[in-house]
Amino acid sequence: MKKTKLTKVIMTVIFWAIGLTMLMPLVWMISTACKVEADVFNFPIQWIPPRWNLVENMKEVWGGEYNFGLYYLNSIKVTLLATFLQVFVSALGAYGFSKVKFPGRDKLFLAYLATMMIPPQVTIVSQFIIMRSIGLYNTHIGLVLMLAFSVYGVFLLRQAMMSIPESLSESAKIDGAGHVTIFFKIILPMIKPSLATLATLKFVWTWNDYQAPLVFLNSRELYTIQLGMKQFASESGSYYSLIMAAAVSAILPLIIVFLFCQRFVVDGIATGAVKG
Repeated sequence: MKKTKLTKVIMTVIFWAIGLTMLMPLVWMISTACKVEADVFNFPIQWIPPRWNLVENMKEVWGGEYNFGLYYLNSIKVTLLATFLQVFVSALGAYGFSKVKFPGRDKLFLAYLATMMIPPQVTIVSQFIIMRSIGLYNTHIGLVLMLAFSVYGVFLLRQAMMSIPESLSESAKIDGAGHVTIFFKIILPMIKPSLATLATLKFVWTWNDYQAPLVFLNSRELYTIQLGMKQFASESGSYYSLIMAAAVSAILPLIIVFLFCQRFVVDGIATGAVKG
């Protein structure tokens, strides 16, 4: 019994040490954002800034000539639209693969899952050609449409829907309900944790995405936060206090979303892992 408790204590200490190690870059980033540029590389590292300059750094980032606020708004628009569309489209696909019976459904779903093995870099050229040919290149609409489909999203929500007893759908059909009513009034309310999980993951992925905006956006006024950060870092030179202030601003939405949705993430992933 004592050996088991000692093992738990040792493992807890190890995990805490690993967690603190992973948090150190974040702490350094926040600390640097609060410093005067001359104090950034003082040695040993001064985790608590000797001279606070956060307000001035934020004013320089948001009110200067770097147009950071526009990139921020562009990212919010693209991320919210892409997240909503992907959750909705994935839910529709998952409903079709779980609750609608048609010949070859399971084989078609396996073929659909097989596309997860194709790296996105392989298809990006064809996607670029399609977007340009239909006139959606260098537009937020085109970028949102490119980000609105997810094989993983369909898989996650399908597994959650498979755990819902068929008797509920059958009872609704007997009462005269169609697929639209069953989908919106029965299925979706019962998979809220999985929907919140997918929405959280998609929000983070889209907000952090650098490749898609780099390929499909050309005008600077359409840049998202990731392209804006790259441009900002290039234009601000070696002013690390300003770069870290911009980085802190960029991760705030991710922290807020995760804090509000973290209680759904574990339940949603656990539900999605149930074998259908």
